[in-house]
This record gives sequence, structure tokens and C-alpha cells, in this order.
Amino acid sequence: MAGRSVSSAFQLGSVSRDDRLKKPRLDRAGVEHPDRGHVFAIGRTFAASVGAKVLEIILLFSVSQSGRPTSGPVESSIRQNWRSGRSQNSVAANGQMTDAAVWPEVDTQDWWGSSPTSPDSEDLSIRRPTHTGACVMPTVTTNDGTSIFFKDWGGGPPVVFSHGWPLTADVWDGPANFVASQGLRAIAHDRRGGGRSSQPWDGNDLDHYADDLASVIEYLDLHDIVLVGHSTGGGEVTRYIGRHGTSRVAKVVLLSAIPPLMLKTPGNPEGLPMEPFDQIRAGLLADRSQFYIDLAYPFFGANREGSNVSQGARDAFWLMSMTVGIKAAYDCVKAFSETDLTDDLKKIDVPTLILHGDDDQIVPIQAAALKSSKLVPNATLKIYPGAPHGLTGAHEQEFNADLLAFITSDSFAYA
Repeated sequence: MAGRSVSSAFQLGSVSRDDRLKKPRLDRAGVEHPDRGHVFAIGRTFAASVGAKVLEIILLFSVSQSGRPTSGPVESSIRQNWRSGRSQNSVAANGQMTDAAVWPEVDTQDWWGSSPTSPDSEDLSIRRPTHTGACVMPTVTTNDGTSIFFKDWGGGPPVVFSHGWPLTADVWDGPANFVASQGLRAIAHDRRGGGRSSQPWDGNDLDHYADDLASVIEYLDLHDIVLVGHSTGGGEVTRYIGRHGTSRVAKVVLLSAIPPLMLKTPGNPEGLPMEPFDQIRAGLLADRSQFYIDLAYPFFGANREGSNVSQGARDAFWLMSMTVGIKAAYDCVKAFSETDLTDDLKKIDVPTLILHGDDDQIVPIQAAALKSSKLVPNATLKIYPGAPHGLTGAHEQEFNADLLAFITSDSFAYA
């Protein structure tokens, strides 16, 4: 493209596709090559055949992950293809559908995990990767059929992370990688409605979030857990204890968390009025992509003078947010703003570290950490001066150090 103007580059589009195919192709020696239309026709046929095969494999994989009975027309067709060893969706050279293409030889152990050998296997609800190069994402299926994806890194005492709205488990990659590198086991899941978890129409509330967390914990049979929750994830952790107790929990960390209640009420005068939450809902419905771009600035404090939050961090925020279904994102606003977690906080009877930035523009500290620290028995409160809601850079490094010190110490103290 060197030396070509923008206008001349666009002029290429003025020549019809048929004319370009009919025009002979000459090499540097001036020798004419065979008609390219024949070559392209072969290429299109090959691409269609390969595409159909890839689609079948994707559908086959999707059925294994859905947790739904394999009884529908698509699932029945895939099962039949598996048994017969033939694809009913292959494209012949003449463009007609044919069943002549044979399934490639694959190691079903690698495709399906440790036990199933075909789509008819009994248990399709839970899949964990094997150590034989499996491509299966680890998920657990909840009681209402929702598939929850989770990461499981490292080994040792478990640290379970719950993320904030409207993000995914990926937002915890930094701290999770840090604790896993310190000999701990880091686990983080995508909340229902977003990321790699499924998107049910209903159940986008803190009770279901807490029960989904319980499903992950029980499936992995975790004990002596350090539960870490940020923002809405802090509400999820708190409601989990309110509904499931602390028999599996050793410690709790609440970072910039929503408890006890974000909404302003007669009993919670420090809270925010309904208007900001209505504005969030309106922004989601009007143009959620632009809304998330704009939200990243106050989320990370990038609208403050002297902020050094990178464009990459803001882009990652947008990318994670856009994986969340609009219904789940919309419903969650009510969940994180109007759910009163006061009684749940009072049920926390394990060592608890409450961390919050005093320049949090998303979950102001006055109605959150300052009140939660008085409701949780023997809680330790640490305030990060000038810190925003989402921690990056030096703020994240300080959090990592505090988290590790709290996990590994019988008594936590900070300077």
C-alpha cells in the first residue's frame, strides 16, 4: 500500500468482482496464469466444507457444556452423526448437501474430559479439564440449570474471588496470579449473566449470586476458604455467609464492597438517592457500549487530576462489561443498590478485613466500609487514601500485599 493514496485505494471497489475474476493474472515475467475464478470456486467449496465441520464440532461441544438434556432436534442430529461417523452438514463440490464426509479421528478423552465418551453420557452438567490437553472450560451447573464458569489456579489453601459489576473473573487475574504464585489456590468465577457463564433470564439477584458461589465451593469441596469480594462481589460474599454460614470459611475480605446498603433510606441516610441508579439503567438501555466507556473513568479514578490509569485498563473494563448480557446487567443494578445486607454482615463470625478507598466514586465509603466495619464483629478496617473504586498500579500492589499478609497471619496489622 506504500505510495497509494486513500482515494485510489477506495477506487478498487469500483471494479466489479466478476470483472476482477475475468481479468488474466500475469506474473512478473508476463506469463498468464489460469483463470482465477476456477481457483476461487475451489477455495469457496473447501472453505464451506471446513466451515461445516467446524460448526458441527462447536455444536457438539456446546451440547456437552449446556447441562441440558440432549433430546432436541439439533442434539439428536449430532448424536446420530457421532454414531454413524458421518456428517450430514458437509458440502459437496457441486454445492449440494451430502453425508459423505467422515468424522475426523479424535481422542474423545481429550474432547469430553475424564469420563464421557459420547454425547449420550449421563452427566453433562459439570466439566473440568484433564491434564491431557483438554479444551473443555471448567463449569458447574447450578440447581436452576445455570452454567457457571470458574478459574482454578495453583494449589494450597483456597482463596475464592468474587468480582464486581459489570465485570468478569478476569478482573481478578492480577491478584489471583499473585496469590497462586505464593503457594495458594486462586479460584474466580464469572457471575451468571456474563463472561463464560450462561445468561438466564431470571435469577439476577444476590440470593442467586450467593447460591451460585456455593455451587462452585461445594463442587470443588473447598474448606478453610478466604473469601474475597469486590464491590457487588462483596455483597455476594456477604449474602453467601448469610445463607450458607461460615462452616467452609476461614476469613473474609471485603474490598470497596456494597454492604450494608447503597440506597438512601430513612434508616440509611448516608446512602445514595435513587436518581444515580436510574441513570445507570437508562445508560444501559440507551447505549451500553458508550456507557461502559464513560463509566471506566470514575471507576478507576481516571477523571481525577494526576491519574495514570492506562487506556488498556479502561479498554479491558469495556471488554469485560460487554460480555455481560444487557438483562443481567440491568437487573443487577437493583440487586447491588437496593439489597440490605445488614443482617448478613452480623452473621460473619470469622476474621474479616474491610478495605476501601476514600475517593471511591462508585461505592462511597460513608455508606459502605465505615458502616460495615461496625456491624461485623472484630472486623479490621483499612482505608486507602485517594484510592478509587477499581484498583490498578500501586493501589493494586498495596492490596495484594495486604491480602497476602491477612491470609498468612493470625493477626493482621498495617502501618
